[in-house]
Amino acid sequence: MAISDLIDDDGPGGNAPEFSVSEISGAVKRVIEGEFSHVRVRGELGRISRPRSGHIYLDLKDDRSVLAGVIWKGVATRLRVQPEEGMEVVATGRITTFGGQSRYQMVIEDLVPAGAGALMAMLERRKAALAAEGLFDPARKRAIPYLPDVIGVVTSPSGAVIRDILHRLRERFPRKVLIWPVAVQGERCAPEVARAIRGFNALTPGGALPRPDLLIVARGGGSVEDLWGFNEEIVVRAAAESAIPLISAVGHETDTTLIDYASDKRAPTPTAAAELAVPVRRDLVAWLEGQGARLAHAQGQAVGLREQRLRDLARALPRPETLIEGARQRLDTWGERLPAALIRSVQMRRVALSDASGALRPSLLHRATEAERRRLAATVARLNTGALARDIGQRRRDLTRLGARLGDAGARQMRGLHDRLDALERLRETLGYRATLARGYAVVRGDGGLVTTRAAAAAASALEIEFADGTLAVGAPAPRKTPRPKGPPDEQGSLF
Repeated sequence: MAISDLIDDDGPGGNAPEFSVSEISGAVKRVIEGEFSHVRVRGELGRISRPRSGHIYLDLKDDRSVLAGVIWKGVATRLRVQPEEGMEVVATGRITTFGGQSRYQMVIEDLVPAGAGALMAMLERRKAALAAEGLFDPARKRAIPYLPDVIGVVTSPSGAVIRDILHRLRERFPRKVLIWPVAVQGERCAPEVARAIRGFNALTPGGALPRPDLLIVARGGGSVEDLWGFNEEIVVRAAAESAIPLISAVGHETDTTLIDYASDKRAPTPTAAAELAVPVRRDLVAWLEGQGARLAHAQGQAVGLREQRLRDLARALPRPETLIEGARQRLDTWGERLPAALIRSVQMRRVALSDASGALRPSLLHRATEAERRRLAATVARLNTGALARDIGQRRRDLTRLGARLGDAGARQMRGLHDRLDALERLRETLGYRATLARGYAVVRGDGGLVTTRAAAAAASALEIEFADGTLAVGAPAPRKTPRPKGPPDEQGSLF
């Protein structure tokens, strides 16, 4: 239906048709979509909204007008450059209407920056925002290992970059290399590179697949648009979060991307990244040989100095003969004086013994002996042996009586304890479960524990039933089947 069909040429009161609001809205929609089915619009982005549905709603504006736009989820995932507020872009799509709100909008099918100037302005804004978060702080950067065992390379497996890196590593110092293939340009570049960096960091040290000690993110040269994937925020954050030291080698020496600021080391080319990763083996061997020669020379010099010092000290020491001459002379002197000294000592002791024996006279010894005998007789006379015997007898009788009383008390105590023990035993028998077994009950055990329910009995591998006169072991109970509505009863009865 055309717009002209809706216009009535008749005057007031004519037979004009009536249309619903939806019919008018549909007619406007068809006219606008027919006239503007494919347009390219240049403008500045403003008010960008990303709901959970994945679609992107935005405004295209200039100094006088605003055009609403929508990018559906499928198109948004394929965009080479994600829209940001303030970016000047060229949008390609179609104009349509949204009848629910009586407004028109542009369904965007492609979105590109409006020239390199817009790209660089957006790059500077993103760089400033990420730098404000501290992602480019030099204090966060880690040192590159001197000689890594395993090197992880994130690049395209089919380009010349990986061949240059492998060739350079083979020339300098061969190492194990793990390659994570990614797209190095286009819409798949940024998510794949970020996923590769995080994937290498997620490897377990010492696992089946070794965790790299160093990462290299490499790509050859190209235009700003070709290298744009390495300016994406997801790649920069993955590089800054990497726990493994990372070398960025994107583009040529004059190319700079945001991953270069977040990485731990920037290499001007992929080949230079390989040179930064490992030293030259020949130089290292030559350095080791030089260090070995210096060590041998230092050891020889140290031994020579200590030998000279030892000779100097030896000259300062006296001769051994000089040290023992004085002691030898003193020994000879004492050896000559010793016999005369022994003879004189024996003579002096003999004189002392003669003096002591002369003082002992027999009469004095006899009188002393008699005095001691009289004292001993007086002491024996004072001892009343009869009274002592009576006292001992009385004490013996008292001891016998006390022993008898102690025996009686012990016997009474033992009888009381025995009676109490018998009463407790009868109480235990009364309260124990064995008395219950004697009344016709039984205890069922299974798999080392008591079985108190039918479900537990069905789950047990074997059962043991305890009666009053012993136990009975039975096999695992068969699962209960639903009884048939008709038919003869089972001949085998249930234990329960």
